[in-house]
Amino acid sequence: MNNDTPSELKIAVAQLNPVLGDISGNLALAREARKRAVEQGADLLLLTELFICGYPPEDLVKKPTFIKACKLAIEEFAEDTKDGGPGVVIGTPWQENGELYNAIALLDDGEVKGLRYKVDLPNYGTFDEKRLFSTGPMPGPISFRGVRLGIPICEDAWNDEVCECLMETGAEMLLVPNGSPYWENKAELRLQVLVQRIVETDLPVIYSNQMGGQDELVFDGGSFVLAADRTLALQMPQFEEAITTVTMDAAEDETGQRIWKPQRGELAALPDLQEAHWQACVLGLKDYVNKNGFKSVVLGLSGGVDSAACAAIAVDALGADRVHCLMLPYRFTSEESLADAKACADALGVRYDIVSIFEPVEGFHSALETLFEGTEPGVAEENIQSRVRGALLMAVSNKFGPMLVTTGNKSEVSVGYATLYGDMNGGFNPIKDLYKIQVYDLCAWRNEHQPKNVLGPKGEVVPVNILTKAPTAELRDNQTDQDSLPPYEVLDDILECLVEEEMSIAEIVERGHDRKTVERIEHLLYIAEYKRRQAAPGVKLTRKNFGRDRRYPITNRFRDRS
Repeated sequence: MNNDTPSELKIAVAQLNPVLGDISGNLALAREARKRAVEQGADLLLLTELFICGYPPEDLVKKPTFIKACKLAIEEFAEDTKDGGPGVVIGTPWQENGELYNAIALLDDGEVKGLRYKVDLPNYGTFDEKRLFSTGPMPGPISFRGVRLGIPICEDAWNDEVCECLMETGAEMLLVPNGSPYWENKAELRLQVLVQRIVETDLPVIYSNQMGGQDELVFDGGSFVLAADRTLALQMPQFEEAITTVTMDAAEDETGQRIWKPQRGELAALPDLQEAHWQACVLGLKDYVNKNGFKSVVLGLSGGVDSAACAAIAVDALGADRVHCLMLPYRFTSEESLADAKACADALGVRYDIVSIFEPVEGFHSALETLFEGTEPGVAEENIQSRVRGALLMAVSNKFGPMLVTTGNKSEVSVGYATLYGDMNGGFNPIKDLYKIQVYDLCAWRNEHQPKNVLGPKGEVVPVNILTKAPTAELRDNQTDQDSLPPYEVLDDILECLVEEEMSIAEIVERGHDRKTVERIEHLLYIAEYKRRQAAPGVKLTRKNFGRDRRYPITNRFRDRS
């Protein structure tokens, strides 16, 4: 290639899975990616936002030793580019003149050729960057081997100002390194946003997105390339690591100005919503377990849909040999539940043990007999069962080292139908952001499909009887969830209105719901906040999960009675 007037530029687009805080490991991952870029004949490797440290780093970036280690790794990686191979665009925190920036570095010819700093720092939902980083100046393009690259960093491309500035200062294409987490229908939204940037700038877009789980966030990859005429030239898969090289061909427009056209590459099929949710749950649990050093997981298998879903997700993520299920029956546990739990364990091929909780529960009742004398049995006695189960599952976790998976769905977590220090025990919850009806739907979908890259079996993994029987916690005789809650079709719609949409009581009633029911659900939602503060992390799937997306006070007397 002639460095002054190149006729083409080959860009390796990487969507990889860096580990937060593992700077040396991420450097090794970047080096391996560069080797693959060499094999693909690339001139430039595009890595993602804050790649060298992992994203989002949160308060790690407040540690001077952390920032120093990141800089040393970038400078070491820059040395690799002395070999005349591909240059590299890589994200890193960077300190300059006492200010800390979310930056990208362009590495080539053995040095850091250029730095650009993120301008639009997101400060909504899960993002908190204005607290951590300084706002960068409006950027111009970086010259790379005769090509002027505009590099808006993630959020910089979600608004028009930065990209228009890059266009006006001579950028010939937009390379967008991202740490964009998954939630429902996010892939389509990203395309719409970047198409709008093209409408405004007439520049092609190369969009690279991180892949992998980080605490509650799942990054789904799904990187793509859009031509200046807004056609899709490359679509990379979601929920898997990949490196794909796109060739950008130089041409001239009618004014004689150089423009760039991407050659058409593979257009990977993206999953529908059901598969995307399942893949996100699987990837979130898998990376949480593996990145935190757990060898296996344990969970209680009750014969209900939530624990069955979590067991199936765990097997898809880790394999049957790393999943241990326990049935913990008491006097109210039905033969049907015992049979369903066993059938589910058999379908998944996991280790399955039965540990009766009769004696420890009766021991608690005996110990409390004097204190509780003269009172009617109620929720306190029922919750003893859940807390005994939680204690026994934690004992297995402590004794043998598996992480305890907790299994509450978003409907139950919303209204507080979960027991602190009982069924809420655990290290991670893969279905925390799924409403009850969604859990049923996903299980039915999984019975009919085997997603890509999962370790679980084909066919029915959640017995049909679990999906058709009335849901129950079996804490007393003949109990069902609908004894104290509206049907889940009603409950879930009310909750989605309250949580995701922040609708008023009047607006929800206008949808056809009973006012007293809506007011009661709103009250339950608010008074359960203290429980949610103590809940295990879990995969984010919606626009507003219970975590940093929704920060409500625990002490709160507001009720919407307008």
